[in-house]
Amino acid sequence: MSTLLTQTRIAALQSFVERLVVRLKPWAWLWPPLAFAAGLGSFFLVDRQQWLGAALALGLLFAWLLLLSESLVGRWLANRGYPTLPKGVAAFIAQMIHQETLFFTLPFILITTVWNSGQSVFAASVMAMAVVSIIDPLYYRIAGKWRSLYFLFHAMCVFLVVLVTLPIMLHLTTGESLLLAIAITLVTALPSVWHLLKQRSLGGWLSLLAMMALLASLAWFGRAWVPPASLWMTGTALSPALNIQQREPRGSTPLTPQAVKQEGLYVYTAIRAPRGLSETISHVWHHNGERLDVVDLDISGGREQGYRAWSHKLNFPEDPSGRWRVDIMTDSGQRLGLIRFTVSDDVSKATLADSKIRAAGMSKLNLQRFIAGRDRDADPDDEED
Repeated sequence: MSTLLTQTRIAALQSFVERLVVRLKPWAWLWPPLAFAAGLGSFFLVDRQQWLGAALALGLLFAWLLLLSESLVGRWLANRGYPTLPKGVAAFIAQMIHQETLFFTLPFILITTVWNSGQSVFAASVMAMAVVSIIDPLYYRIAGKWRSLYFLFHAMCVFLVVLVTLPIMLHLTTGESLLLAIAITLVTALPSVWHLLKQRSLGGWLSLLAMMALLASLAWFGRAWVPPASLWMTGTALSPALNIQQREPRGSTPLTPQAVKQEGLYVYTAIRAPRGLSETISHVWHHNGERLDVVDLDISGGREQGYRAWSHKLNFPEDPSGRWRVDIMTDSGQRLGLIRFTVSDDVSKATLADSKIRAAGMSKLNLQRFIAGRDRDADPDDEED
């Protein structure tokens, strides 16, 4: 090893990296839009050309391996008296990888966020971090003076990388990806927590474990605020009937107490997922804020218009009048969307269940039209209560 890692070779390698950074700096402004375009392409192309989406995700993971290993390798070299990269060069590389991470994952977050829920706070935080990463004075001030905040910034980027790339590359469910993302983020956040501790006694270790447990608890119990980056709703409908053969809602009726008790009500959802990904989602029925029923549905990815699933409620309360809400949730407790309707004796106030499939979330923009080709796969079987 000593014959390979000579002072001359390490100095030559570092000189090459420094010259490369100097040449790249004038073009650094191109990096965020390129990363955003790569993320957007990965989001849509993962269904049509799975290898391309996985390759883009793999490139992001490789960049993170470089960033995480740079610190370890730098320390190892310094302890043995070898030269290390100048601080400015290392900071520039870290900034580029943070920018790549934030702008690559941003399309996944924007498209899968349920904007009338707490997920909008999470999405706004990611957007704010992306803005910070491209404002050099602010980014370098945080990196240089507010180290604890910088480590948290770094850990959040790791969380986004794992959350977005694992479902694409390994076909993990959103719940499995979320658990791994939390675990890896906690490990990455250790330097931040360690920096806050001044003692190495038993009490210090207990404090460290308590803080890590607190961070893990906050992350897990706040999971409903985290968008399921690999799933998103494309359409919803309310209907008094459903054509099983055509897999389409049918009929139209105002939701009066008599109508829902006699005919029941179908809640129809179309959910987009990457090909090869299988998930369990739930329709959670609420009446005036009280949870009544949970219907679990298995979905599979690959259909461009979304996997069509529905639940059919017949057992309405004696008095079903009031506000109703159906939450569409993943098995890990992340929200995919929600449907609100009102049951009332007054037809003018009652919601009309007209079977019309309404676009949900970002699918209203029909972003698919910008991607060449169409999904020609056969429709998968759908699920019902």
